[in-house]
Amino acid sequence: MGIAFDYQTLKNIKTAGRFTDPATKGLQLLVKANQKKYWVYRYTLLGKQHNIGLGVFPTVSIKEARLKAQKALVGLSEGINPKNETKTSSVPQNNSTDMTFAEFASQWVANNQSAWTNQKHANQWIYTLRDFAFPIIGNKKLQDIDENDVLKILQPIWLNKTETASRLRGRLERIFSAARFQKLRDGINPAAWKGHLDAVLPSPKAVKRQHGEKHHKALPYRQLPEFMKQLREQDGLSALALEFLILNANRTGEVLFAKWEEIHEGLWVIPAQRMKSKKEHRVPLCRRSIEILTVAKASTAGYTYVFSKRERPLSNMSLSAVLKRMSIDATVHGFRSVFRDWVAEETDLSPEVAEMALAHTIANKVEAAYRRGDLLERRKRLMEAWADYCESIPSNNIVPLKAA
Repeated sequence: MGIAFDYQTLKNIKTAGRFTDPATKGLQLLVKANQKKYWVYRYTLLGKQHNIGLGVFPTVSIKEARLKAQKALVGLSEGINPKNETKTSSVPQNNSTDMTFAEFASQWVANNQSAWTNQKHANQWIYTLRDFAFPIIGNKKLQDIDENDVLKILQPIWLNKTETASRLRGRLERIFSAARFQKLRDGINPAAWKGHLDAVLPSPKAVKRQHGEKHHKALPYRQLPEFMKQLREQDGLSALALEFLILNANRTGEVLFAKWEEIHEGLWVIPAQRMKSKKEHRVPLCRRSIEILTVAKASTAGYTYVFSKRERPLSNMSLSAVLKRMSIDATVHGFRSVFRDWVAEETDLSPEVAEMALAHTIANKVEAAYRRGDLLERRKRLMEAWADYCESIPSNNIVPLKAA
């Protein structure tokens, strides 16, 4: 059963049942007939379903329950059954000389997640360690791992997955630093970059220069009206969400996690914690965006998220699936480039208006200090003109916007 997982909502539940956390896989709140509430982690291992108790709500907070569930998930990725796992202290003991990298890294990740800004960041740590590091060094003792082991992890992906490999190297360096601090290993950090791995591996910047920056595939902006016409003919909530994203030049996560409470009188206010820039972003909604919200409300009214199914937001792949179904060779993120190209080619607006619409961070600190407003009124006119272009009759005609 899906509900919003916040303290007040969970406290007010009176109905017995299981309530699933939309943010953490396997975490549930079990409400009994006497209205006592218990945290439960549900998982499947070797084809059999298991449940383990994580404590009583609200004695164990939502944040604590999520951390416990995430720790169990990390253990499962290593084949460890959380139900049979012996209790360990929150920090590895100094005499744990036989601790493997997988044991230490999993425990370190579970203990440090509270410092990370979102669940996506935590999942990225788990994914890169599980898929790239654990198969090579997971079962090796911390003290036995050297730079050759680290190179076995990084070299196969350094040129074709440079961004992932670079971030993984930094994560390994942090984990080995923590192990050395706790006296579980000594010597040079095998994942250190400066004066160490930089002597063997080309810098990520050099790789990008040599192989070229990989940009998100995007349609030529002149093809957009025809695409939008075809998109409106698609059925389903995902198609509506994609159209909404294009009309407002959003990132995928901003749309998928949009909440009804954020939208008032034609203005969508995205809170800072959901923005890449970590700053609140106001989005003026055009006429068509408001129409889309009206249609969406018919099926999601009463839910937390605007584009949701049974209280869960649509998946990250749902919008890409629409493009695949339409046989469009482009990415969802690429539509932000389409918008930026159209502004540059078909309007005489200053670039800062488009940058504000895209919620880009201002790199120049002096300029950022002087630009205190968010140009909302100018952006309103810009986004209405963009919507008009998106809805224009498909042709080779240019639809200019002058001095919005």
